[in-house]
Amino acid sequence: MPRSEVLFVGGRSGVGKSTAAEALHDLLVDADVSHAVVEGDLLDLAHPAPHLAHPTAHLAERNLAAMWAAYRELGHHRLVVTNTVSVLRTAELAAAMGDDPLVTAVLLRASDTTTAARLARRAGGPVPQAQLAHSTATAGRLDTAVADTVTRVDTDGRTPQEVARDLAALTGWLPV
Repeated sequence: MPRSEVLFVGGRSGVGKSTAAEALHDLLVDADVSHAVVEGDLLDLAHPAPHLAHPTAHLAERNLAAMWAAYRELGHHRLVVTNTVSVLRTAELAAAMGDDPLVTAVLLRASDTTTAARLARRAGGPVPQAQLAHSTATAGRLDTAVADTVTRVDTDGRTPQEVARDLAALTGWLPV
């Protein structure tokens, strides 16, 4: 079986991670490229927050390991993981996959104005100022903290399909 490959897509809330991953999924399906997509924010979504209540449990990594093992058993070797901070945790998440994957990491970026508009559409109305401030702070933290090996892709003024084509080009998963 070919070596595993993983694309980590990170970025602030409202930057378009999930939407771009869905558009990438559509591109890969159209090209009949085998792959799996995992919405990483759901790997440890619980209350109380597992990373706070049980910081050594590594629930996201354990759940990713279980999911990837099931996909690998079915013959998959390409994985897309979306998660806000995945680009800061590529080593831990890749290690959780258990099979030394080839890693591509992408930080999606967008302006405060674009992000606010996207979050408002998602919420169906105004977004609390605290949520917008948190998104802005997260964007700044991610942009300064990610490694130089993480590719930055701006999403302002771009469709999800355009962003997905960039992601596909970075992975090399689409036939030329």
